Amino acid sequence: MSAYISKILGVGSYLPARAMTNDELSSLVETSDAWIQERTGIKKRHIAADGECTSDLGVEAARRAMAHAGITIDEVDMIVLATATPDLTFPASATIIQHKLGMRHGMAFDVHAVCSGFVYAMATADNFLARGQAKTALVIGAETFSRILDWTDRTTCVLFGDGAGAIVLRAEEQTESNAGEGVISTHLRSDGSFCDLLYVDGGPSSTKTVGHLRMQGNQVFKHAVNKISGSIEEAAKIANVAIEEVDWFIPHQANYRILQGVAKKLGIPVEKVVSTVADHGNTSAASIPLALDVAVKDGRVKKGDLILMEALGGGLTWGAALARF
Repeated sequence: MSAYISKILGVGSYLPARAMTNDELSSLVETSDAWIQERTGIKKRHIAADGECTSDLGVEAARRAMAHAGITIDEVDMIVLATATPDLTFPASATIIQHKLGMRHGMAFDVHAVCSGFVYAMATADNFLARGQAKTALVIGAETFSRILDWTDRTTCVLFGDGAGAIVLRAEEQTESNAGEGVISTHLRSDGSFCDLLYVDGGPSSTKTVGHLRMQGNQVFKHAVNKISGSIEEAAKIANVAIEEVDWFIPHQANYRILQGVAKKLGIPVEKVVSTVADHGNTSAASIPLALDVAVKDGRVKKGDLILMEALGGGLTWGAALARF
């Protein structure tokens, strides 16, 4: 048993000011509001302004999470950023966020697991805290996917948006009284044989370009429902928790049909699933903390609630994390 647990102290999120509606998209590609909503559940998405980088979004989400937690940057000794759209090839955008926040101590690094990135980042931070190698961590998911979209491809450009979300995790010595609090279990998996289902067709080593996002949507949908369901069951099993005991499911906001598919497969009541995909679109690694922040701030998720977060992304990567808020 670990000597420490990782408790969630606060949450925060940030969305760029510009919101792009489905009607606006229909002027760019052959599509319509009805077509997009029927297939994805998305009504709008936010687009970063010119000169607004992934790190800028992450900084704002981090500041709001720290304010919610009632802490200052001086108390943070670790930043883990989940992103597939970094400001630069290197250095890690987490270090850019560290600098912008005025943090001159501790460590900061990126985790790249695409849409599963936040679950991977939270699991990574939890392990550092559990080992006593850090005390307080900012775990951030931030993306500017609008920069890698092919705006002539209606199968992908209608799905994605920009945004950021963050949580503050703090290590607390484990005792009998706080057993079962904080991050309880995580379950991470990947299978590179499916890398051609969801990828970007560019990179510094292969093409010397940034490239555009490409996706085989039907195949991704099939794998998402099956693999996410399996991860949820495994995370619950590791923690010896029944699916029925979970208060809220905070899924990656990829597509409302995927959310419905997973809920149906596991027998989860739809009213226990937090969905923000209609207003945010798919914000990749940012989508889980964005959805969590919305649900916390509107009063649905309360202290003591058992929450289960899950995602699938390019790689393929997938995973789930169970925590008591």
